[in-house]
Amino acid sequence: MPVKKILVVDDSPTDRQFMLEALSKLGYQVVLAESGEEAVAKAKSELPDLVLMDVVMPGANGFQATRTIARDEATKHIPVIICTSKSQETDRIWGMRQGARDYIVKPADINELAAKIAALG
Repeated sequence: MPVKKILVVDDSPTDRQFMLEALSKLGYQVVLAESGEEAVAKAKSELPDLVLMDVVMPGANGFQATRTIARDEATKHIPVIICTSKSQETDRIWGMRQGARDYIVKPADINELAAKIAALG
């Protein structure tokens, strides 16, 4: 199923705006969240085709939110790509263990991201 609606989760207003503009230009409908808790709630209410998840956020971090989304019956079908500044291999492995489908280190290359999104469809 092609990806149409993407939930972008990031506590940085600048990063949210960048992703909103870049993904909108590529034709995606973008929904925004600024915390792990909001991400889980919006994943359930909006049922996006994909979640782009930051890790370092106040409250529930991106690893916790990814685990919740990946294990909840209502949202486990939604793929999560972690998009974070955490570049250690251990972080990538941990993110994948939480249920993420892929892992991208910021600053995200929009062409690489577009290719990963297309591969999901």
